[in-house]
Amino acid sequence: MKEEQIICYSCTNENCFIKKHLHLEQMTQYVSKKQNLVCKKSDRFITEGSPLHGLYFICKGKVKTVKTGINGREQIVRLTKNGDIIGFRGFGTGQKYLIGAYALEDTVLCNFSNETMLEILKQVPEFTYALMLFYADELNKSENNIRKIAHMNVRERVIDLLLYIHRKFGQIDGLIDIDLSRKEIADFAGTTEEQAIRVISTLKKEALIKTVGKRIGILEVATLRSEIMEHKYF
Repeated sequence: MKEEQIICYSCTNENCFIKKHLHLEQMTQYVSKKQNLVCKKSDRFITEGSPLHGLYFICKGKVKTVKTGINGREQIVRLTKNGDIIGFRGFGTGQKYLIGAYALEDTVLCNFSNETMLEILKQVPEFTYALMLFYADELNKSENNIRKIAHMNVRERVIDLLLYIHRKFGQIDGLIDIDLSRKEIADFAGTTEEQAIRVISTLKKEALIKTVGKRIGILEVATLRSEIMEHKYF
């Protein structure tokens, strides 16, 4: 990882949480304190259990966050892209990160320290309220995911994941715009790599998806949605 200076005022990332909820005139004293990091693909920039160093905002790139499960296996709990927040699970509740985080591609991050974030929360009520709504939304998503996983079979879990990354990252030239290994797909879907490969192969034979290397393209979104409709996909 290396440091890089990103100027918020000229940044073109319109999804940035900071830019959305801090007016330019409010930002000056805070953005001057932030640190920028450039991570190469596969770089880990947060280690689970390490001391808390504030929140990370993705300026450019994609990131996976992981949690250690049974037998030390890392479970993917979240996939993120430009504008998303990383490290919020431990912020304000303890002194350690509750997750680990890796860059899925070359990624630029903006890091605001604990002290700077607390300053913003105390001084800018609109930002504090927006962050509170963000936490509430993430909690709701987590609860829904727990319920879905408990009632879905393996095929349904893989389909649910494929539809999620399709919504989250979109498709370019007919392929979802993210590189995930079959193991990563299995980790996120809560299954084994062998089972994930088997389901993907079956979906391909049924002409519901296509594959090019690691990339997957969804051919029949409506059909896949209908398979998991009873689990309240929407």
